[in-house]
Amino acid sequence: LSQRLASLAAAAQEETWQSRQQLQAQRQEMARLQEELSRARQDGERWASALQRAQREALEREATRGAEQARQQELIRDMKERLLELLREKDALWQKTEGIDTPMPSPVPRDPGLCARCHKDFHLLSRRYNCRWAMGGMGVALAQCRDGSTLTSCSLRRLCQRKVCHTCSVDMGKQHGRCCLICYQQRHPQAT
Repeated sequence: LSQRLASLAAAAQEETWQSRQQLQAQRQEMARLQEELSRARQDGERWASALQRAQREALEREATRGAEQARQQELIRDMKERLLELLREKDALWQKTEGIDTPMPSPVPRDPGLCARCHKDFHLLSRRYNCRWAMGGMGVALAQCRDGSTLTSCSLRRLCQRKVCHTCSVDMGKQHGRCCLICYQQRHPQAT
């Protein structure tokens, strides 16, 4: 009986030692996993801050690119206006040196995508109308000034404001179409 008890005690001690060894191995494994988890969290935070910095830099680059593009478009517009002024000055000087009578200066060319009167953009929902009151047949001038003299096609171009929107035009009937408000007021002075 004592031998049996001694063998049982030895077996229990052996099991206890093995379970302690397993517990120690599990604790070591858990410590290693916790260390890896903390490293992974640090890496995640580092990557998140790098991503935020990259996004911030991209937004700043986009803002500066937009500002630069707007500045360049404004510069191009100014250069075009200055070129037109220089061309007009050159023509005036040439006409002066050649002794040619200078005609009335033509209006500044307008953007064909804008209403000549209110500068509204033409698109799918806002239709553009050509002023038609001054032309008939093959472009013959029909209008007359208030004093009764016939207008030439050149002076009609100065009077007529070309393409206008629905708001800035008047319906003259099916036969005549629409005309701009300036031409309508010129033709019908009592309407002003």
